[in-house]
Amino acid sequence: MLDSRRPLNGPAPAVHAGGRATPGRLARLAGLCGPAFVVSVAYIDPGNFATNMAGGAQYGTMLLWVIALANVLAMFVQALSAKLGIATGRNLPELCRDHLPRRVSLPLWVQAELVAAATDLAEFIGGAIALNLLFGVPLLPAAAITAVVSSLLLMLAPRGRRRFEATVAAMLAVVLAGFAYQVLLSGSLAGVAGGFVPRLAGTDSLLLATGIVGATVMPHVVYLHSALTQHQGAHGGPEEDVRREDVRREAVRASRMDIAVALGAAGLVNMAMLTVAAAAFGGGDPGSLQAIHAGLGQVLGPGAAVAFALALLASGLASSSVGTYAGQVIMAGFLRRRVPLLARRLVTMLPAMAVLAAGVDPTRALVLSQVALSFGIPFALVPLVAFTSSRKLMGDLVNRRLTTVAGVVVAAVISALNGFLLVEVFTG
Repeated sequence: MLDSRRPLNGPAPAVHAGGRATPGRLARLAGLCGPAFVVSVAYIDPGNFATNMAGGAQYGTMLLWVIALANVLAMFVQALSAKLGIATGRNLPELCRDHLPRRVSLPLWVQAELVAAATDLAEFIGGAIALNLLFGVPLLPAAAITAVVSSLLLMLAPRGRRRFEATVAAMLAVVLAGFAYQVLLSGSLAGVAGGFVPRLAGTDSLLLATGIVGATVMPHVVYLHSALTQHQGAHGGPEEDVRREDVRREAVRASRMDIAVALGAAGLVNMAMLTVAAAAFGGGDPGSLQAIHAGLGQVLGPGAAVAFALALLASGLASSSVGTYAGQVIMAGFLRRRVPLLARRLVTMLPAMAVLAAGVDPTRALVLSQVALSFGIPFALVPLVAFTSSRKLMGDLVNRRLTTVAGVVVAAVISALNGFLLVEVFTG
């Protein structure tokens, strides 16, 4: 089982006195990369399938600008989270516990656990739907299979991260290949430029736009990314003070490269989802992932339907394991408590099993779970911006004033969007 206390990212890169990197710097930078690929899987989880495909089916390419904007916000937020772990040697939940009053940190823990539960709901349901589409497995046992297999993925790297990261990257490649194939079949790249002009079309499109933001700027991996990088800054002792700052700066540069590649790929996948749905369904809403699968088979051929289901399965399995790991980081950081992986897995799968047993439309549940994630973003982002703006915590890696202002604006805009959505949904 992965342990957030263990040095997941290996030894820090060697540097010459004075800060100049030794030969082979690119190789060392590559060695620091990988955390963003783990994080990026959460940005193409089954909730993204539901919101992006529904958005493309109903509104064509109109919401492409929302995906592009959300992806830029995600890169910004994940860069702050990675930098926080590198600079402080602590992850975001640990810093919340240590530096915030208990009356604040405990509610933050509760909402973070609720966010993790909403994440698991989407991932288990998505994996279950994929197994049902591919093999005809009923949804309830399919959800249980998803839980077991994703737990095994976590156990691939009991003493390190490389096999886990490689497996997650392979899952990302499956999703990317699946939608690249569908894009080629649909010719859906034609006429997409208009989708990058910001506009909406009423409350329903706002609901989907908020879900897209929630499915892209994922709060649980804001907590996780800081844990994945917290051992990259050579936090070893006073004897390392001379070289530590150079090590941290090189780690920050590596994290930015990592984020650009991994989240850039995830953004392309999300855009492909929406454009494929727009091309295949032409403004008509299929209503469910099962209907989307059937429609793709009718419009683009059986190969497209299989590619869609395989991508959904890879997404559900990988993002579920990442979600459980994030839950471990959240509990260990806020409470200094750890629970066995199997016990946590059993607890987190209960909401999904309850939804499926109650006969709730699984696709609708996926979309609403992403809206719930969007409401969790400010609770992760506000302390993240506050901590990365503290010179006492961050040292020379403290945010520039413009970065802090941008973080405040992002948190405020998302909060305002969510408030407006609530008013529209309950009064309109």
